[in-house]
Amino acid sequence: MFRLIKGAVIAAAILAVALATAWAALALWYRLPFGPIPRGLLAGGFTLFGLAVIAGLLRRRALRALAAFTLALAAVILWWSTLVPPSERNWSPDVARQVTGQVDGNTLTLTDVRNFAWQTPEDYSERWETRSYDLTALDTVDLFMSYWAGPQMAHMIVSFGFENGDHIAWSVEVRRQAGGGFSPIADLFKSNTLVILAADERDVIGTRTNARGENVQLFRIDVSPETARTLLMQYVDAANSLAARPEWYNSLTTNCSTVVMTMIRAFADEVPLDWRVLANGYLPDYAWEQGVLDQTRTIGELRALGSITPIAQAHGVTPDYSAVIREGVPAFASN
Repeated sequence: MFRLIKGAVIAAAILAVALATAWAALALWYRLPFGPIPRGLLAGGFTLFGLAVIAGLLRRRALRALAAFTLALAAVILWWSTLVPPSERNWSPDVARQVTGQVDGNTLTLTDVRNFAWQTPEDYSERWETRSYDLTALDTVDLFMSYWAGPQMAHMIVSFGFENGDHIAWSVEVRRQAGGGFSPIADLFKSNTLVILAADERDVIGTRTNARGENVQLFRIDVSPETARTLLMQYVDAANSLAARPEWYNSLTTNCSTVVMTMIRAFADEVPLDWRVLANGYLPDYAWEQGVLDQTRTIGELRALGSITPIAQAHGVTPDYSAVIREGVPAFASN
């Protein structure tokens, strides 16, 4: 029995060292401010050190090996804690500005609303605007899922509609530097910061349906006017907070889905934890199970009716884009 317990403890220690070694090596590779060769040497050196510690555990040198590894890991963690998300960089033009909002009575005024015209993903006309909205006229909440990596992964956008036909779409994104890209692995290691965009639907949805040709699906959400307003103000508050204090983007814990779910949990009575928040391509299934999508149709039917890319490409990104993409999609009015 003693040998069994001892073997289990050593096995657990080896697993912990292996995971910590992988994390530290990747952190050093992605975040050290050096060129590829010195970063590779340091990351590789830590990997070899971790393997040596594991070998020491197997050869009954557990205490000495763990003590040395703990000190080295503590040094990496201390350095890691000093990394602060930047507020100023040479940002990519499409994420160069962080929207902010102010409420005066029932009027919401948003500064730095993005309204780009996209010809291709690389060719676009820049335009940032200040827009005002009557919160008493808030009418609908819509969920857009833009599939870019199969059925498992999608980019999530929430759009708020008003009685006069205006829409303001919100997108939580990676704030890339000019020339930079999106990497799910690198963005686990403080490579980029977070940005919350408020944009015209012809911009943030149109670039995905038309310029990129992604499979975009639209789902109409059934919420009360009070809930719609509360969620909208959660976005505004989060955007204002982000403008004042930048945060790191994390492709696992702080992304387009988890940030929104955190907002919802701030005011909803009960939002069950679910694996589909991470595999967010299945979030519409989760929303249907929670009763916020049309219950008279299956989720498969709602996906088919809400597949808007073909109609958007046939019609073009015109001034009536928001109305056209909603034709035939089962609607919920929050009032």
